[in-house]
Amino acid sequence: MSVANSAVRRPTRSTVSAGAAAASVPPSASSAAPVSPVVSPAAAARRARLEAATHPVLPGPSTSAVAIGAAGSSDVACVTLANAYLRLDVAPQLGGGITRFDWRSEGAFEPVFRRCECVSARMDPNELACYPLLPYSNRIGAGRFHFGGRDIEVPRNRASEPLPIHGDGWLAPWSIESADRENVRLVLDRSDGEPYSYRAALTYALDGATLAMTLEVENTGREALPFGLGVHPFLARDTNTELSAPASGLWLSGQDWLPVRHVPAPPAWQFGVAYPLPAQLVNHAFSGWSGRAAVVWERRRLSLSICANTDYYVLYTPPGADFFCFEPVDHPINAVNLHGGGDANGMTVLAHGERLVRRFAFTVERMDMRASASPHRAGARGRTGARGGKGARART
Repeated sequence: MSVANSAVRRPTRSTVSAGAAAASVPPSASSAAPVSPVVSPAAAARRARLEAATHPVLPGPSTSAVAIGAAGSSDVACVTLANAYLRLDVAPQLGGGITRFDWRSEGAFEPVFRRCECVSARMDPNELACYPLLPYSNRIGAGRFHFGGRDIEVPRNRASEPLPIHGDGWLAPWSIESADRENVRLVLDRSDGEPYSYRAALTYALDGATLAMTLEVENTGREALPFGLGVHPFLARDTNTELSAPASGLWLSGQDWLPVRHVPAPPAWQFGVAYPLPAQLVNHAFSGWSGRAAVVWERRRLSLSICANTDYYVLYTPPGADFFCFEPVDHPINAVNLHGGGDANGMTVLAHGERLVRRFAFTVERMDMRASASPHRAGARGRTGARGGKGARART
């Protein structure tokens, strides 16, 4: 496969000094800047296209590290996707994860997902900006579950975790199947895996101001098993970040973060309208979600619409951090051990050769002054996109 015309960045040693790197990149979103006058969408689009032509995103060494003004080297090959509105850096070797997702604003780049501080083959995957969740999300209690008359053992996959977590897709190197300036498709073959044997594909595509992700998994094992999918973005957070993600209930968890009881969502966590993120720690799976959510950064006059064909999300809000996690998933934590098993709690039982597909869309918008002043945040929820079917399942 030839990717000569794609934005695949091979790891090379940077010779840019820290000072020169800081001077050669757009100012950080946290830098003080005068508020720009409100312009029409058509004028904004023309300006963005002009900026893209004048200041194109080009392949470069360790771009994510250079972007924060640091010099150094990277031993990871990354793929850069870019258009007039967005920039996305993907590291296939690092679990197919994202290292950078930015909004282009008048020539500067503003982080939508938290940027990696340093991209390296030795980095902790939880330092990524986003990674895929497969063939299950979050933790499995005791590392085992019962299904189809069998006891299924799931091995631990992290030395720092007492329980298996997030499957193994986020810890494996993916391969590039195809790539161009606005699309990349990654593939992963885990046909020798136990107990989950599968093949997967992950597609990232830029469509205007929308980042679309498609995650697919096919059971290549001899026995049927419950599968589940999701994505794990780390979104940028400041003191004024707000979230709208209506859900009817949530799973309360114990000290081991496994769910113990399902309850209606309390008023402070219903997020029916754009509502400030909780100051305290939240780390729960929410149920009865519509598949649509919005994040509002009022200080930056930016909003993010999230759309997924899933019924659950996991919200993680570490106090004092510059990020929070909003994870669209199709099942709650430890679904395989909840009453009724995984297939009664959002997971999909796949026989040999059957596939499961989930889709996720992240659309960035610039809020005008009127929308940012509105208590209903109309601009933040004005374009969430059409929600797809619950889950494409096909026999191949």
